[in-house]
Amino acid sequence: MPTHPIERFKAPMTITAGQPLKELFDRKLVGLIGQSFAHVHPEFELKSFRKLATAGLEEGTMLERAAHIANALASELPDDFRAASEVLVAALGPVQDRTEGNGLRGFFYMPHSSFIARFGGKHFKEGMAANYELTRRFTAEFSVRPFIARHQKRALALLQKWTRDKDHHVRRLCSEGSRPRLPWASRLPALAADPALTLPILEALKDDSELYVRRSVANHLGDLCKDHPDWVFELCARWIDEVESESKERRQERHWMVRHAVRLPAKKRVDAALELRRRARP
Repeated sequence: MPTHPIERFKAPMTITAGQPLKELFDRKLVGLIGQSFAHVHPEFELKSFRKLATAGLEEGTMLERAAHIANALASELPDDFRAASEVLVAALGPVQDRTEGNGLRGFFYMPHSSFIARFGGKHFKEGMAANYELTRRFTAEFSVRPFIARHQKRALALLQKWTRDKDHHVRRLCSEGSRPRLPWASRLPALAADPALTLPILEALKDDSELYVRRSVANHLGDLCKDHPDWVFELCARWIDEVESESKERRQERHWMVRHAVRLPAKKRVDAALELRRRARP
């Protein structure tokens, strides 16, 4: 396999009106995913996988199609998730270094995410290792959530450790994957109920070198603001105070994050949010 099949996956650069994302998950994608697994796992029956994965595929939503393909993968991979996850990781393509300009190609891995989420929950070590590798190529923000829900203390501790990872995709996962109200994803009610649980992660990433990561922190705070607005407003005020005597660049980065975090209550003319945006000038 001179080039990974993902290189032959034709995906647009942006979401386009009139072209639902679910249409990415078609027979061609099934074939490419099957090739990537067959290349690293001789027991993988490509013809059987294609038949199972394409049967009724067009009837589902995007997430349903991804889950459908994941179920077909399960039929061709070892029953033991620990062994199956090794194959899945081996079947992944090159690590993605960039944060911009990647288009929608990463959705190639949505079925992989669905597989980890559906079958890996009981196997923390192997599942989180698979999430680590997946997020370096697409995102594991959806597949990490069952592990947070099932192994909350252990998962948050590992994510806290990953905030120091050299890979910005991994660092972003720590914030994005633990968002209580992540769009398209299952909710994490325990994290929504107690914002202090993810505060160490947010504190560790609030001045990350990558805007990609800082934006996730702001969006995470935006989620928390829906349930704990006063808590978020107080935290944002403290974060503004912390950089008052710092460099202009440092202040601008922190101010941008605060403004982004409270943008929704500000649109509703909430006084505290408006005051924070006034203090956090662009």
